[in-house]
Amino acid sequence: MLFQRTLLALFALTSIAAAQWKDLWPTEAPGAPRPPAGTEKVGDGGRTTDVEVPQYMLYLPDKEKATGAAVVIFPGGGYTFDAMNHEGHEYAKWLAERGILGMVVKYRVSGQDALHYGYPVPFLDARRAIRTVRENAAAWHIDPKKVGVMGSSAGGHLASLCATRFGDTFDQETKDPIDQQSCRPDFAILIYPVITMENGLTHSGSRRRLLGENPSDEMIEKLSTEKAVTKDTPPVFLLTTADDGVDCRNSLNFASACKANHVPVSLHLFETGGHGYGLHGKGDLAEWPSLLDTWIRRIVK
Repeated sequence: MLFQRTLLALFALTSIAAAQWKDLWPTEAPGAPRPPAGTEKVGDGGRTTDVEVPQYMLYLPDKEKATGAAVVIFPGGGYTFDAMNHEGHEYAKWLAERGILGMVVKYRVSGQDALHYGYPVPFLDARRAIRTVRENAAAWHIDPKKVGVMGSSAGGHLASLCATRFGDTFDQETKDPIDQQSCRPDFAILIYPVITMENGLTHSGSRRRLLGENPSDEMIEKLSTEKAVTKDTPPVFLLTTADDGVDCRNSLNFASACKANHVPVSLHLFETGGHGYGLHGKGDLAEWPSLLDTWIRRIVK
């Protein structure tokens, strides 16, 4: 009897965990055909690749802490996988502790060209996620004017696309009530981001997966987001290190573009720390979450 009750409890917990993921699109996601069931793979650290269905998971703050703000989170992974745990769920929990709703997005990525997950597929999912927050603002107790984005590495590139190219239009989008919402974020948090697609400074793996083997000069220019900053780009928090494998000049050039366009920008360049550390920087870098804490409290007050 005890064994049966334990099994029932385990099944219940499994159902609750599964139910936490919600589909971003009401039917098949636009931009690429859905892969066969069983294609998606999850590895160490929640690394998810060959995503079948783009989805989101919410982390809601306690009511007494709630600020009315929300952050849509895009994990990194070179547009090949989504690093769900340390660049997704951990960020969302950290934000929720500070009264900010965190939405972790499982956007479509793959290491297989056959899935056709290059541009604009991840961007379509990202825009949909921002709009989903605004469409549900009343139900989730969110101020639709306090919806930001956060991304690390290639997820930082995706977040920077949202912060710069929100005015783009796509025939693939559904035009349902959610897609009528604005997809412009109110602020952007870019953690060791890929920014440029230009030779010499880009992260070649991210560019390869997003733009293919031989991208045109036009697409390289269009998706180098330091060139897309305008006065309408929202306030930005930038974090990088001098020894980052994604050249720190990605962040520096984006910050320079913000300065030139009078966009508020908070840039943090540490001497060492590498790449992919999430909330777990070492040495001086360990303090970076406190810098974000101070910045975001001011942004969402």
